[in-house]
Amino acid sequence: MIKLARMLCLCLALVGLPVARAAAPATPPPWAKSDMHMTVHQVGAHSYYVEGLLEEASRANEGFIANAGFVITSDGVVVFDSLGSPALADQLIAEIRKRTDQPIRRVIISHFHADHFYGIPAFRRIGAKIWVDTHAHAYLNSRAAVERLTERKQLIGRWLGPGFNLPKPDRWLDKPEAFDMGGVHFSLRRVGPAHSPEDLTMLVEPDGVLYSGDVVYSGRVPFIGEADTRQWLLAIDQLLTIPARVMVPGHGPASLDPRRDSQLTRDYLIFLREQMGEAARNLVPFREAYGKVDWSRFKAEPAFGAANRRNAYNVYLEMEQESLSP
Repeated sequence: MIKLARMLCLCLALVGLPVARAAAPATPPPWAKSDMHMTVHQVGAHSYYVEGLLEEASRANEGFIANAGFVITSDGVVVFDSLGSPALADQLIAEIRKRTDQPIRRVIISHFHADHFYGIPAFRRIGAKIWVDTHAHAYLNSRAAVERLTERKQLIGRWLGPGFNLPKPDRWLDKPEAFDMGGVHFSLRRVGPAHSPEDLTMLVEPDGVLYSGDVVYSGRVPFIGEADTRQWLLAIDQLLTIPARVMVPGHGPASLDPRRDSQLTRDYLIFLREQMGEAARNLVPFREAYGKVDWSRFKAEPAFGAANRRNAYNVYLEMEQESLSP
C-alpha cells in the first residue's frame, strides 16, 4: 500500500499535477462539526487571521470569540492560537487548506485561556507541534482552569467532544525564541505576566505583522480575570517597541496603527485601577464603590455588560493587595 501511494505521487509529479503534502486523518473527529462562518483576512505577504465575534462565549457563537492567525511559508504553516474548540480549529484548518497544501507544522499559543487554546486537539490530529510559554503550567493546575472547563463543557460541549480535557503542549518555552521556516523569520517574545502569566507575541518579520494575543483588545472591553494590570500596562508599552506594520490583536480587527488601537485597552485598565484603587485605599466596599463610578466612557463598548462588573471586582481585589504591599 505504501509503495502504491509513492508510485501515485511520483506519477502525479511527472505529469505536473500538485501533490498533497498533508493527508487528513483517516477517522472522523469525536466532536461535532462547527457551523460558524469564518472570514480570512490577509495582512501580509504570508500572514492571515480570522476574527472572532466581539461577544462573550455562548452556545449560539460556539465560543468563536477570539482571533487566530496563520502564516504560510514555502516549507510549512505556522498558526498563532487555535481558537475555542477543536471544531472551530477544524474550520480554521479548512480555511488554511483553501490557500495551501503545505503541512501545518507548528501552533504557537499566546496564552492558556479557553478561547485561544481549546482547539489544540484538532491540530494535534494532523501532526502539528504545539508551543506554549512555560508559565502556563500554573494555569493547567489551577482551580480557575477546572471551573472554566466545566463551564465550557456545559456551553459548547458538543464542539469539544466527549472526554475533552485540557490539552498540553509539545514544547514549553522558557525564553524568547526565534526561528526560520521557508525563508520567513519568526520572533516570539514573552511579555507576561500581564493579561496572563504566559503571554506570548509573534512577529512575522518580513511582513511586519505582530500577533499580540490578548495584551491588546481592539473594539471591545477586555477580559481581566486574574491579570496583573500593573504589569499589563507595562506589557503594552513593551509591545509598542516592536517594529510592526500591522498588529493583529487577540480580539477585534487588525490595526495599521498599533499605538492608537491599543489605547482603549490602556485607558480602560488605567481607569479601573484609578477608580478601584481609590475605593480600596479608602476601605469603601466594592458594591458601594462600583455604584458610584461613572462608566459612561466605556458603556457602549462591546462586552461591557458581560465583563465590566467582574473586571472591576478583580481589579478591586488586586488594588487591595497592592495597598497592603510595602
